[in-house]
Amino acid sequence: MQRIRFAVVLGLAAFSPALCGAADTYITAERLLDVRAGKYIEKPAILVREGKIVDVKTQAQLAAPADARRVDLAGLTLVPGLIDMHVHLDSDPTYGGYTYLQFTDRFWSAIMVPAARRTLDAGFTTVRNVGSSDWNDVGLRQAIEAGKVVGPRVVTAGYSFGSTGGHCDKTYFPPSFDAKNKYSADSPDEARKSVRAVRKYGAQVIKICATGGVFSRNTEPGQQQMSLAEMKSIVEEAKMQGLKVAAHAHGTSGIKDAIRAGVNTIEHASLIDDEGIALAKQYGAWLSMDIYNGTYTALEGKKNGVLEENLKKDREITDLQRENFRRAHAAGAKMVFGSDAGIYPHGDNAKQFAYMVKYGMSPIEAIRAATLNASEALGRDDVGVIEKGRFADLVGVKGDPLKDVTVLESVSAVVKGGEMIPKAVP
Repeated sequence: MQRIRFAVVLGLAAFSPALCGAADTYITAERLLDVRAGKYIEKPAILVREGKIVDVKTQAQLAAPADARRVDLAGLTLVPGLIDMHVHLDSDPTYGGYTYLQFTDRFWSAIMVPAARRTLDAGFTTVRNVGSSDWNDVGLRQAIEAGKVVGPRVVTAGYSFGSTGGHCDKTYFPPSFDAKNKYSADSPDEARKSVRAVRKYGAQVIKICATGGVFSRNTEPGQQQMSLAEMKSIVEEAKMQGLKVAAHAHGTSGIKDAIRAGVNTIEHASLIDDEGIALAKQYGAWLSMDIYNGTYTALEGKKNGVLEENLKKDREITDLQRENFRRAHAAGAKMVFGSDAGIYPHGDNAKQFAYMVKYGMSPIEAIRAATLNASEALGRDDVGVIEKGRFADLVGVKGDPLKDVTVLESVSAVVKGGEMIPKAVP
């Protein structure tokens, strides 16, 4: 048996079963969080074959095969690889307002690579990229899957779209620029066609903008910008294509119509009211509420070039969203972890956990939002839980996240598909 201690593994540039000549990997640690039960398994042993978990038991119950590669994460607590349901990997918060125009279009394709790596190093082994330009997220996903780039599993939306002049359109330019999102839809038939078009080029989830937003111009977060009929046609078409739908929806009426239309995840949900919460429970919609990033924008936004009108909207909506998060959770609405990373720096995703606990969740509920709940919302049974049949996506931290969820902000080890991910050079 080949035994590889944790400290040695971090120094390796690559770590694959082929290099080690072993069919299986045997992973041990101090303890493992069973997110279903909300309890720890002490001295766990995990047997991995071809990237997926074959068995999970205690070390006393499960012996290592004689030829197995062994990874000993001594002293660490293991949690499932974390899932962020709302990121924008081709966005960089240090370029706000119009400052991003100093770069050519392909600049944003390039910055996705380190952004993806920082996200993975932070323990997020799966992300849902809900909107990018120029099919950047699709290209990134393909590069990661081909082994050319190191990053998390990426569920891609390609272009997000909404109504002409709405939050998902290009709203920063005068008419002479003729800048627009070519997938904007202003009728049920146009909306249906946009679903087909973005799916054709690599969308694995459909992202729409049901209401105005904070970081667009000439829109207000509370404004509904897509009709119920348009959203119903999107959901119907997406379902026929085997895809789920996520809706950017800050405003009260837009949230409720998105839920009535059958949208799977409501992004932001800032101004949700009691009726909206009840509808979410009735329809089984998941709420993805990004309640950390307002802190970053308040501190750094002006320096980064964010326009005052956008900063004003952010100030007005941040506390309302956080209190509505508290109300929705207390009422029993289904919730997932969605951070809107890209509005704040990639790799800081886990800072949201503390805010989720501050506004009503227990640590295990916050962790479930980024593991078990997120996998269910994605419709996937191969991520989100450390159990037989799922990818061996693991995160090792020092300390007890059930007592102090902030330990998730400092990750000591990341395993993706049974492969130890060496720390990137800063």
